[in-house]
Amino acid sequence: MQTLDFDQTIEQITQSDERYAPDAYYFLRDALDHTQSQIKKEKTSGKQPQHVSGEQLLKGIRDLALEQFGPMALTVMYDWGMLRCEDFGEIVFNMVDHKLLSKTKEDTRADFKSIYNFEDAFKKPFLPRTRPEFSSEKPKKSLKQKDRS
Repeated sequence: MQTLDFDQTIEQITQSDERYAPDAYYFLRDALDHTQSQIKKEKTSGKQPQHVSGEQLLKGIRDLALEQFGPMALTVMYDWGMLRCEDFGEIVFNMVDHKLLSKTKEDTRADFKSIYNFEDAFKKPFLPRTRPEFSSEKPKKSLKQKDRS
């Protein structure tokens, strides 16, 4: 039996499970690489990490999405069928089932449950920190305006 390449396997997965766009799978692979490189920077050993937890991956997903898509990150996620953290867990386990990723005995779909709210993660960073307060009072005359009267 011939081994399928990544693209063929993603096509096969998305034909049998239409919940998520193929781009979501490619993004997850990129986010995994991004997360591993971030972890590598934080650790002093030069060895590439072999395992990334669900929580670490979700943080990497959020960081990469904000970096790549900016204020459109939430829209992109929704377009791909990604509505919550658990959806990334489903993609991970689809990829595990098709031997594109591996897992430990401790890894479960629950590792991806409610780590963050998508609205807070992808929209909130681009909202103004405080809303301007508007007064119904008429502006006071400036000194220059008073001199002219």
